[in-house]
Amino acid sequence: MKILVCIKQVPGTTQVEIDETTGTLKRDGVPAKMNPFDLYALETALRIKVEAGPDAEVTVLTMGPPQCERVVREAFMMGVDRGVILSDRAFGGADVLMTSFTLAQGVKKTGPYDLIVCGKQTTDGDTAQVGAEMAEWLGIPHVVNVKSVDAVANDSISVTVDLPDCTLAERIPYPCLMTVEKGIFEPRLPSYRLMKATSDREISWLSLKDLDDTDPKHYGLNGSPTQVKRIFPPEAHVEHVHLEGSDTEKAAQLADLLDGRKFLQ
Repeated sequence: MKILVCIKQVPGTTQVEIDETTGTLKRDGVPAKMNPFDLYALETALRIKVEAGPDAEVTVLTMGPPQCERVVREAFMMGVDRGVILSDRAFGGADVLMTSFTLAQGVKKTGPYDLIVCGKQTTDGDTAQVGAEMAEWLGIPHVVNVKSVDAVANDSISVTVDLPDCTLAERIPYPCLMTVEKGIFEPRLPSYRLMKATSDREISWLSLKDLDDTDPKHYGLNGSPTQVKRIFPPEAHVEHVHLEGSDTEKAAQLADLLDGRKFLQ
């Protein structure tokens, strides 16, 4: 069984500058980390690998600048077998549609895979759309908001899906894609032993010229049908209020303050 996990390197801080021209984040020189939601996808894939048997293999795929190699190395430290990086300036500034298209091109180039696992969303974009759009580009069935994996068979996987008003049991035939919820499993910690064992493990690097579709107009900012009109960090409103008097008087003042700001109904 061949399993693919899509991961992403995201800013490790909320203090990120915005490129006002392109509406994208300025990532250069910003501390980075693996997208927290992808840790749950990794843990899910590694547990499915155990159930699938000794021939199962887990690969991670990411798209980004060369420094995103760090998150692939981190995935190796958790038990992943292979790593693939899509890196080219032509991919920069992609919206969710072009991001999903580029990742799908990477899947076609390095696959086929029986199962693709994605985190629910990323902390920098929060769209929760890329996984489902990837499945559409690949022409495979998909299921989102998976809260548990119930059975792993030779030809399908059975899962429980968290819907707004109910939960739903689904059996999805391979090949398929699923996005997993935050609480599906507790992610394992990176292993120092695996860090030493995989420090020189080769990573596959793919650029635009390596893909089946090499038209630069289909990637990045040039190919994106949507663009952010304006993006800005939220304004911070910090106010300190000092209450004086007895406990009863301060409680009354606090109640009046909360009521005046409509925190009390």
